[in-house]
Amino acid sequence: MNMRSCEQSPPGQLLLAIRQFNGREWYECHETIEELWLGETGEVRDFLQGILQVAVALHHWRNGNYGGAVSLLSSGVNYLGKVSNACLWVDVTALITDSGRLSAALNILGKDHMDELEPALIPKIKTVSLPR
Repeated sequence: MNMRSCEQSPPGQLLLAIRQFNGREWYECHETIEELWLGETGEVRDFLQGILQVAVALHHWRNGNYGGAVSLLSSGVNYLGKVSNACLWVDVTALITDSGRLSAALNILGKDHMDELEPALIPKIKTVSLPR
């Protein structure tokens, strides 16, 4: 078990997962984060679970699974909502905001038009510099 805290530097595996997420390699991001998530506890575990679920939601969206996308997006945002504004250098607040915007857009588009999603609404993971 890792007892990592949100204030620490991100492990290399998380940096890889961020690159995968931002490169729209959501399934690969999910696989990378799952390995990290399994060994974590507390706030960092919720943080990783949130990113993992948002990534899988995007994977479902791309594959035309509306129900899976909307459900996992909501669940992912709920997990991220339990976490500090920044965790392991990730701007959690921005990811929650962007994921919420995506969720609202998908709800408006509905199942039959979800493929018309504005590409700019697809969230990216942003990093922050934490005070020393």
